[in-house]
Amino acid sequence: MTWSEMQPLLEQACWDTLYMVGWSTLVAVVGGLPLGVLLVLTDRGGVLENVVANKVIGQVVNVARSMPFIILMVALMTFTRWITGTTIGREAAIVPLAIGAIPFFARLVETSVREVDHGLVEAVQAMGGNTWTIVRKVLVPESLPSLIAGTTTTIVALIGYSAMAGTVGAGGLGDIAIRYGYQRFETGLMWITVAVLAVVISLIQFAGDYAARGLHRRGGRSGPTPKLRLLKTKEPATADTGKTA
Repeated sequence: MTWSEMQPLLEQACWDTLYMVGWSTLVAVVGGLPLGVLLVLTDRGGVLENVVANKVIGQVVNVARSMPFIILMVALMTFTRWITGTTIGREAAIVPLAIGAIPFFARLVETSVREVDHGLVEAVQAMGGNTWTIVRKVLVPESLPSLIAGTTTTIVALIGYSAMAGTVGAGGLGDIAIRYGYQRFETGLMWITVAVLAVVISLIQFAGDYAARGLHRRGGRSGPTPKLRLLKTKEPATADTGKTA
């Protein structure tokens, strides 16, 4: 197979892979972020402490994470057909990709949020902040660099999953590698596909690391500084009380 024959195949396959991974990542972040935060909030000592709910949610996440992706695709075929009307193609692949990535990303979110200084949470509670305020003003902003790193890890994992989805007709680079590289013995095309995947993953990892480092420099996870800033809002009231006395 000549390069002129390979090029359109690779271009379409790259677009299909990015399409599947992009939409799956969006769904995974939307579903996994609140789930991971909820795992922290309902844990022992959390703002919404509920051990039973935490155990149930944790077990559901663990079971979903333990299922191999190829089995998950088969198990979700009926649900995928109900959502998209088909079980093949890039749109159909988004369903198992997103569902498989949600619990994966939720655990990464849980790890990131647990690293936030609990003193910041206590400071907001002391000022009368509710749960939503704690999540919006402390937990998510302070863990944002780590959340970006977790999102990057999720995207890289989804690229690998999308290659496996190609084995059941989902399209993308995995489909090209299987149909042409393996079934038609086009070894050159298969190795080019592997190289393209390596380049795409490297670029995504570089972009994610650069964004995470940038957020660190701009103040994410900045240690005691946010705590001092939060507590300063209470100083005028203390000073006024002293003057009144």
